[in-house]
Amino acid sequence: MTMAIEDEFEKKNGFPRSAATLENWRRQPFSRWSFRNAAELVPSARIATDMPRPLPQRIRNQELMASPVQPGSGETVAWFLARSQTDSFVMSRDGRIVAEWHATGVDREDPHLVFSITKSITALVFAILEEDGLIDPSLSVGMILPETRKSAFGDATLRELLDMRVSLDFEESYLSDGDYARYRRAMLWNPPQAGQPDEGLFKMLCSLRKGEAAHGGAHAYQSPNSDMLGMVIEKVSGRRFTDLVSDLIWKPLGASADAFLTVDRLGAPRTAGGFSCRPHDLLLLGEMMMNEGVGQAGRIIPARFIHDMMKNGDEKIWAEGDQADFLPHGRYRSQWYQVGGDRQAFLAAGIHGQYLYVDPETRTVIVKYASQDEPADDPLDQENLAFFRRLCTEQVAAESWS
Repeated sequence: MTMAIEDEFEKKNGFPRSAATLENWRRQPFSRWSFRNAAELVPSARIATDMPRPLPQRIRNQELMASPVQPGSGETVAWFLARSQTDSFVMSRDGRIVAEWHATGVDREDPHLVFSITKSITALVFAILEEDGLIDPSLSVGMILPETRKSAFGDATLRELLDMRVSLDFEESYLSDGDYARYRRAMLWNPPQAGQPDEGLFKMLCSLRKGEAAHGGAHAYQSPNSDMLGMVIEKVSGRRFTDLVSDLIWKPLGASADAFLTVDRLGAPRTAGGFSCRPHDLLLLGEMMMNEGVGQAGRIIPARFIHDMMKNGDEKIWAEGDQADFLPHGRYRSQWYQVGGDRQAFLAAGIHGQYLYVDPETRTVIVKYASQDEPADDPLDQENLAFFRRLCTEQVAAESWS
């Protein structure tokens, strides 16, 4: 990069482009840029839309931005968005965008890495293949991928993958130097390490061993389950995962721009966390889910999948699992979270503050992208969830926000 271009980049982002590397790209100050440019750091496959198109006219919603983030709070919505290191925030009610906010330096047309919201999109591809009779959630992984038979996944069912009920000797510890760092090297999210094997993602997954318990126990959130689900999808369909997302979801959805998915050195898809897209396109996906699988041009996701996902998560299994504090009355089904209790709201979420929140009762969909310092921040998670609940139940007419 020439010095002149480097200077222009640094003026906009606060650091030279050469400073952002695989060693630091998920940390501030680099993450605000790198989460919107993941394909520049990690090999990525394109998920094509039919025809790129301009985004809707931006909503200027000063009244909402100046309102208290919670009743009685001295903090406004705009200050909360800034404090929680939000990059982009878009909200619709009954299919109409009523709020939009972007951090300084963030373009509303930028794609953004959604991390584990990718898992929820992967499950939608699975749902379509199941409806077409190409896949059965009761089958074991080993029946489809013989290479997995000596691993933890060999005798796990696809339903157990979908619901995160696989017994896996693996720690989902984002800041560790153990198995999770090895996992990230295999997917090319971390730089190579001297003396460590140069293995692809699938080989790494096949090396994981079963935990002490049987499969089918308490909910245990472990990302390798979702990456293995992507391998299964490619095997049964005979197609690349990115092409499936494009043809089955992205084009029918009418997405405004291409999306991207990171891949390993052999082209294996990172279906647990590598998806990037514009916030408005993720909002479209949320609205489709709110409408029981029907997008602007017709049905995309089988209605029975939506109904099963919303109703059939097990609250007891969730309460015994390792994410129970995230949603005290929640459930988890088919890679989606249900708020639980007496509410119908459900969501997809990713580390560093990514959210897609859907409330069918109030016809509200919220997308919040962020570059939070910490991959997991429990107190801020609860603030975000309370913020979404407030927005969904707010009595101020949506028209007054625009």
